[in-house]
Amino acid sequence: MSADRHAVLSTSEGLNRAAFTPLDWALFLSVSLIWGSSFLLMDIGLDAFAPGVITWLRVALGAAVLNLSPRARVKIATADRLRLVVLSFVWVAIPFTLFPLAQQHIDSAVAGMLNGAMPLFAGTVAALMLRRLPRRPQLAGLVVGFAGVVAISLPTVGEGPSEALGVVLVLVATLCYGFAVNIAAPVQQRYGSMPLMAKMLALAAVWTAPFAVVDLGESGFAWGPFVAIAIAGVVGTGIAFVIMATLVGRVGSTRASFITYLIPVVALALGVVFRGDRVTSLALVGVALVIVGAILASRRDV
Repeated sequence: MSADRHAVLSTSEGLNRAAFTPLDWALFLSVSLIWGSSFLLMDIGLDAFAPGVITWLRVALGAAVLNLSPRARVKIATADRLRLVVLSFVWVAIPFTLFPLAQQHIDSAVAGMLNGAMPLFAGTVAALMLRRLPRRPQLAGLVVGFAGVVAISLPTVGEGPSEALGVVLVLVATLCYGFAVNIAAPVQQRYGSMPLMAKMLALAAVWTAPFAVVDLGESGFAWGPFVAIAIAGVVGTGIAFVIMATLVGRVGSTRASFITYLIPVVALALGVVFRGDRVTSLALVGVALVIVGAILASRRDV
């Protein structure tokens, strides 16, 4: 970590740098399943709600469920409040706004698979902040994962400018996540996951509200899409963010970010089964590569 422990652009090592424990794997797989299903839930939500309304509902519901807990009332020191504000933008407000917009151009399976680029960005940002490269297994995982992301994205980019825009929006959102997990690591270790996530989501609900107001006139209402977004908010935003922050504090930002290498598998399966999404053979090869990357990431980081 940098000399100034409160500097926004600084991170910290994970508390467990050995191989993943059973608890680490449980956290890892839980977030993968929850966030992998979120792409399908957002796709269902788009049947009735405009992107801005979906974003705000997810964030506001997640913030509400976390702030009901007494554990969320720990005070954040003044020196860390700027980091908290930055996190509310790069981990929530910006990417949560971009993903529904992207899914107007590409389907949920492709959006979920492209999200697998997160470890590449998280590893690069961590290397710059910590001034050291990832260890060999993690570096190998990054390389294999990058090959997988390229395999996933190429068929969609080649379909036309609209699809290419969707890919770009997802990658920008994923780059934000790469910064976010690094910025969050030291704050999670100081205060715990619940206070950090509850306050961060509350701030993000404020930042995303204007977009919701603008899109309200283009939205309708249907119970199916509303229930889907409610689940994405309470479970996929509130609960999953607490789990993810805990994992980041335990195993470090780079290794925790490899959960996104399993998210494409979940998003692919659900998108194909429930929405009739089509996936190319090359994209399936990409999914296999990112799973190998996740396995490599779980090994010792010392």
